[in-house]
Amino acid sequence: MTIDADLLERIEGLEEIVADDPDDYTARFMLATELAKAGRHDHAIPHFQQVVTADGEYTAAYRGLGRALVATGDVEGARRIFEQGLVVADRTGDYQSGKEMEVFLRRFTQAPE
Repeated sequence: MTIDADLLERIEGLEEIVADDPDDYTARFMLATELAKAGRHDHAIPHFQQVVTADGEYTAAYRGLGRALVATGDVEGARRIFEQGLVVADRTGDYQSGKEMEVFLRRFTQAPE
């Protein structure tokens, strides 16, 4: 996959921000999201994991982590993350993230035809 120059520039800028301030979890989440957009899911996963660990209420990070895990073939890991994320989304009232995670979970639980 060829990475768009603008996307690459955003990734590089966010990597610098995270290197300067590893506890900037908003920047770390944005970096993970951009890495996932670039198809670099294996690089996005640890950043999403750090955000989830640091801020267990960041529902979008659960959603992003689950998607990245699916993209790397770790469907069982994604299922666990989406299930955890649904609990958080319920508690925080983040219905959009919750709905998206429900859709992914339904895909996993449907019997193959």
